[in-house]
Amino acid sequence: MARDLGRQGGAGDAHVRHVLPGHDLRPGAATDPLRRARGPPNAGRAGPRRSPFTRHGVSLPAVQDERGQGRARVSASTPSAAQGLYSDVIRERWRRPRHRGELPGANAVAEDVNPLCGDRVRLMLAVEPEGRIADARFVGDSCAICAASADVVADLVSGRSRSEAAALELADVLNVLQAEIRPTRMRCVTLPLSVLARALAVAPGSGHPRSEPGSRPPLQ
Repeated sequence: MARDLGRQGGAGDAHVRHVLPGHDLRPGAATDPLRRARGPPNAGRAGPRRSPFTRHGVSLPAVQDERGQGRARVSASTPSAAQGLYSDVIRERWRRPRHRGELPGANAVAEDVNPLCGDRVRLMLAVEPEGRIADARFVGDSCAICAASADVVADLVSGRSRSEAAALELADVLNVLQAEIRPTRMRCVTLPLSVLARALAVAPGSGHPRSEPGSRPPLQ
C-alpha cells in the first residue's frame, strides 16, 4: 500500500475530504448523493442476534425518518424497502456523523484503504493508561455505508476497554446500521473494523510500538 498507516491527525491533514453531502467526494460520480447504483436488498445478511454491546448498555439509535425529504429516494411502500441498502440509520450517520473529525491527543491511530473502491478511513483513539478508550473519532474519504460504519464503530468503542473494543464484531455494526448490505458492499462495513484492529494493536499497553506524530503522510 502506497500510504503508511497509523499516523496521528494534525495540521497537515487539511486536505482530508470528510464524508458530508455536497463535498464532491468523487468528481464525475453518479448524481445519486449516496454513490453507486442501487440494487435489490440481499437476503443473505447476517441474521439478528443479541449484541454483547447492547447487553453492556449501548443502545441502538432511534433515527428520525427522513424519507419525506426525498434525498435518499428510498420507497416507503414496504418495510423491506425501508430496511434496504441505505437505511435511515446509514443516511443519518452519513449526513450528521457523531464522531467525525480530528482527535487532538489521540494515542492510537490507524488508517486503511479498500483498493477495490478507494474508500479510505482513519480512526483515532484516546486510550487512557488503564486501557479505557476515552474517545474515538474518524476522518476519511468514503461512501455513505463506509462512513456510517466508521461512525458506528467509533460510537460503540467510546468508553470501552481495549479488550471490549477488540471484541466488536461485524454483527454488532450491522445491528446498528439496520440495513440489508449486499455481499459486494460488505467490505464498506468491515473496513472501519479492520482499521479499529490496527489502532488497538498500537494502543498504549498493547505491546506494539506506536508511530511517531507527523511520520505518516496525510490522507489525499
